[in-house]
Amino acid sequence: MASVTIPLYSSIKTPGISSLYLSKSKVSSSSYVQLKTGSLASKATHLEFSPLTEKKESPLRVNFSSELLRFTGWSQQIRRRNTVDFPVVSAAAADADGREIEISDGYAKPLKSFGERFPALVTGFFFFMWYFLNVIFNILNKKVYNYFPYPYFVSVIHLLVGVVYCLISWGFGLPKRAPIDKELLLLLTPVAFCHALGHVMSNVSFAAVAVSFTHTIKALEPFFSAAASQFVLGHQIPLSLWLSLAPVVIGVSMASLTELSFNWTGFISAMISNIAFTYRSIYSKKAMTGMDSTNVYAYISIIALIVCIPPAVLIEGPQLMQYGFKDAIAKVGLTKFLSDLFWIGMFYHLYNQLATNTLERVAPLTHAVGNVLKRVFVIGFSIVVFGNKISTQTGIGTAIAIAGVAIYSLIKANMEEQKRRAALTGAS
Repeated sequence: MASVTIPLYSSIKTPGISSLYLSKSKVSSSSYVQLKTGSLASKATHLEFSPLTEKKESPLRVNFSSELLRFTGWSQQIRRRNTVDFPVVSAAAADADGREIEISDGYAKPLKSFGERFPALVTGFFFFMWYFLNVIFNILNKKVYNYFPYPYFVSVIHLLVGVVYCLISWGFGLPKRAPIDKELLLLLTPVAFCHALGHVMSNVSFAAVAVSFTHTIKALEPFFSAAASQFVLGHQIPLSLWLSLAPVVIGVSMASLTELSFNWTGFISAMISNIAFTYRSIYSKKAMTGMDSTNVYAYISIIALIVCIPPAVLIEGPQLMQYGFKDAIAKVGLTKFLSDLFWIGMFYHLYNQLATNTLERVAPLTHAVGNVLKRVFVIGFSIVVFGNKISTQTGIGTAIAIAGVAIYSLIKANMEEQKRRAALTGAS
């Protein structure tokens, strides 16, 4: 019997049989199949073969996506046949804003800064630097006045060094300078004027009396603040707040009566400074803007510098040109004289800036307590460094005044906290 080998996917046409199709799906997996033609050949005169229509398979569709390839797991292995295994590890990159991010477990997470990981440590460092720079400023400032008693000119130097520092910082974009318009300038000008007046009068007092006594008088600032709120702004001050100010007034009075370095110039200048800084706080609340504190303080310093220059030239200019500079250089030398002026200006600007930055990091209550402790540090260190002799009554009066300021600050901060919580409750 003969046989014919026929490839798969062919058709066989014979008379009497319309067609015979062979498919690989119906036969074995071999590429060919044999058809026995014994009885078939006797009835057929010929065999005709025609190829089947070729079955075109649709092309494989490949989709591309802009989504990031995501891997999960720290130690998962990506395996491929006949290739070397390699682990997927975390990596660091940067996002569109330039912030560092960490790619871990298939997700991009922002890297935490040192301040975010250790907030208490950073806040403690801010307080330490605030106290340290304030104490150094007061001591060095008083030493300069001992051989160069020109507080108006020294006040200008304080602000000038700070303004140059701000301009250089803006030049490097640390921080980026915020734009200012005419409206904002009009709002900041009263704040800057009060800042300039308070700063100059504080320096007049520092030059005239002991540093400890000036700070004791400046402890009366909360009393003037409460009085301005009650009688100027029309805010009702609770009786408990007024009672807490009684020890402050009594303590300052006791200290002033027996202060060995007392004179009216120092006393009146410190009192004017208290009034000026009180109105600075009032105008600051009216000039609240969305600008960050660093830029606001920089603009206030620039305006205050412009305000301080004319009185310094008019009041002390002739004396400075005649013998002020010559006497100072003769006593300590040109290098030390210029170095002292630079550093008191730098310390003045930095401690004020750190005080503002610290306030942004902590609650008002914490900042109030810190401010009271700062005054205690300044008074104590100034007495030790300069060896100022104080009477027993002065010491007791100073302690009573500081205690009164502490009580006032605690009550005031608690009141502010209650107002804040009430506002949040009402909003929710």
